[in-house]
Amino acid sequence: MPIEIPTDLTPELVPLSWLIGEWEGRGRLGSGDEDSEHFLQHVSFTHNGLPYLQYRAESWLTDDDGTRLRPLTVETGFWALERKQLDADGGPGLIPADIVPALKSADEVEALRNSEGGFDISVSISHPGGISELYYGQIKGPQIQLTTDLVMRGSHSKDYSAATRIFGLVDGNLLWRWDVAVGGKEGKGLEAHASAFLKKVS
Repeated sequence: MPIEIPTDLTPELVPLSWLIGEWEGRGRLGSGDEDSEHFLQHVSFTHNGLPYLQYRAESWLTDDDGTRLRPLTVETGFWALERKQLDADGGPGLIPADIVPALKSADEVEALRNSEGGFDISVSISHPGGISELYYGQIKGPQIQLTTDLVMRGSHSKDYSAATRIFGLVDGNLLWRWDVAVGGKEGKGLEAHASAFLKKVS
């Protein structure tokens, strides 16, 4: 399936452009073994002319046949190339950006390419229950690897200390896996949390 790049896309979002759209499919909790629960997920990546993608993922527990049983969770966030913020960028808060994007050309974006031939990215994701994650990682073609740099928990949040996520585009489908550390475990304590196979629906 060819990747269509929107004509109004901010130049620095071109490396992330294959994510843009609506995705839906089924997944399994845990390691995906025979006893793992099933879920349905709808994911959207959208853009509004600024140098980041807006992310939303809504999930429902299902039975083995894919029939929805009840809501599971919702997460929202922002995905962007990792770079120093310039005077031309917006923020903090409502301080407006310049009318022209801070990075105006493909050559300026190419200058951000890392030594491995990909681009460094940052992803922030917020969850119900007072938990927010800040990931750093790399996008290289249709593959993304992310590792938490910070997990922020509210005073009454459940214990959760670290995570990794991987995403890949395979035959036009979005595959992902999420490993987490809970109960004070970090590093080698990461355990399979969930994985899914999503098809593009728009």
